[in-house]
Amino acid sequence: MKRPGAALPATQDPVETTFDLQMGPSHPATHGTIKFHLRLDGEVIVDCDVEIGYLHRAFEKMAEQGTWTQVIPYTDRLNYVSPLINNVGYVMAVEKLLGLEVPERCRYIRVMMSEISRITDHLTCLGMAATEAGAMTVGFLLNEAREFLYDIVEAVTGARVTVTYTRIGGVTNDLPADIRERVRAAFRHLDGILRDCDKLLTRNRIFYDRMAGVGVISPEDAISFGLTGPMLRATGVSYDVRKQQPYLVYDRLDFEVPLGSRGDNYDRFLCRFLEIEQSMRIVEQTLERMPEGPVSVQDPRYVLPPKQAVYRSIEGLMNHFKIIMEGIKVPPGEAYMAVEGANGELGFYVVSDGTGRPYRVRVRGPCFWGMSALGSMLRGHTVADIVTTFGMVNMIGGECDR
Repeated sequence: MKRPGAALPATQDPVETTFDLQMGPSHPATHGTIKFHLRLDGEVIVDCDVEIGYLHRAFEKMAEQGTWTQVIPYTDRLNYVSPLINNVGYVMAVEKLLGLEVPERCRYIRVMMSEISRITDHLTCLGMAATEAGAMTVGFLLNEAREFLYDIVEAVTGARVTVTYTRIGGVTNDLPADIRERVRAAFRHLDGILRDCDKLLTRNRIFYDRMAGVGVISPEDAISFGLTGPMLRATGVSYDVRKQQPYLVYDRLDFEVPLGSRGDNYDRFLCRFLEIEQSMRIVEQTLERMPEGPVSVQDPRYVLPPKQAVYRSIEGLMNHFKIIMEGIKVPPGEAYMAVEGANGELGFYVVSDGTGRPYRVRVRGPCFWGMSALGSMLRGHTVADIVTTFGMVNMIGGECDR
């Protein structure tokens, strides 16, 4: 009996020839614009060349045209499912170059909002993966759970997706007074939905057979391809930027890093599922330990003055004008700052020539590296496995193509 994913020896194969097939760039079975150049033996994938770049927006060149602050909205669009992590990563790179320390309360807020953003990202990924495997109910349930968290994001930032919440030296505004009640209510709903999805999907025979043993990659190959995040941790390699290179207040918080053992689609699914629970633990701890105080530095060189000062004093008006028109003056130099994005290590490399505009902004988008490994993960499997494997890479076009 022919085992799924295993090509028959040439002597037993009734189809002696292979043929080429192009899948994408806009295909109804995939989300995102991506093209697969397939060489097939029947339905078995002999070779797969993955072509990206269909959502290239020239983020890095656009970043050189605006001031340091004007780059922040562009970072929302990199990974629009977890924009707050992008915001935090970029401003921390600039603050590293400035040697700027943000207030304690701001650190906790950034961690809390980053983890909420990570949960929304994982819910989106798992919901899409379940839907593509035929489990529509789970997809709807996880999207419903995501809406509860988007309500919190909207209450804090004023927007649900394009948030632009951070600023160099802090965040735009403090948390609403009822943030604890909002988070507790949202997590109560989320807990119930995750339990339902666990019962519906995790031990579902059809879903398990579609995911287990498919898209396998070894720890050595994963490291060689530069994978990070759930894709790397599913192979059993414990690498998480929050643990390896702690930033903000992660070193004071108690959380675990879920690991897989086989490096297949099912382990990637479980890693993301378990990471949601860990992110909830982190958010609850930040709410308990968050001190009172300012949410941004009180230095007019970096932070816009209050509106009242802009409208009622010439000093405030000039301060506002210079920061907006000329930009924050960042000393010449370069800096790299990495944070743990929803898909892995998200890094920003910034270079300053001493002016108010970045000389260079380079992004390490984690799913770009995942796409480089996708072709080798698909070889020997069938065409139907492309959808489930691609779903677990969780390619976000804005982050991959930049």
